[in-house]
Amino acid sequence: MAGDNYYLVSALPSLPEPGSVPPLSLAALREHVIHAAAARTLVDAILLGDDLLQRDAALAGEIQEVEPALLTPAQVRDDEPLPPYLAPAEDGGTTRIASDAVWEAYFRHAAAVARQRGSRFLTAWVGHEVALRNALAAARAKTLDLDPAGYLVAPELGDTDEDVTALLGDWSGAENPLEGIRILDAARWQWLDGHDAWFSFGDDELAAYAAKLMLLVRWHRLSKPRAEEPG
Repeated sequence: MAGDNYYLVSALPSLPEPGSVPPLSLAALREHVIHAAAARTLVDAILLGDDLLQRDAALAGEIQEVEPALLTPAQVRDDEPLPPYLAPAEDGGTTRIASDAVWEAYFRHAAAVARQRGSRFLTAWVGHEVALRNALAAARAKTLDLDPAGYLVAPELGDTDEDVTALLGDWSGAENPLEGIRILDAARWQWLDGHDAWFSFGDDELAAYAAKLMLLVRWHRLSKPRAEEPG
């Protein structure tokens, strides 16, 4: 509720622009809200997405060091099973890319948390992220002459009002994959600027802070040297 988190919000450092050094780690933010149950639940739902991004990168051999906020390092490296709420739903015999199935379970989990907590921000954030992810998947499938339907995740959660046509054009024209990621994250930051709940001191303000901090941490991580190819 508004005003409930005055101290928690006021004690957090201001977030700089993308590309700057994050003022605190994701784990530190989680520790900061550890005793605020409602806010922590929203923050956890968002930060879990970064753990899954690290998991994808680790399994692809792109990074060696992992720093998950919620999952264990063993879960990120796929040495231990993921939590039950990330278990893929029954697909009726259709073949799905394993990581897509995990992401679909994640977005449905985050949407369920948003409903349970009455979080307008988390609901909108899930809708935005799903719409963007599926638009990118459809664009990639089209270039390979594939049916995009098999690459979409939780399409029922996507924001149908999102128009990412111009963004997809900028992304497809990027000089390299890293630049493409930064173009997408710059657009995510702009979206967050229009949807954060500054000075409400409610749970959604902390959730929006978590989403922005997650982007800062990701940009900082991408600036580090990638894992070298074996041999």
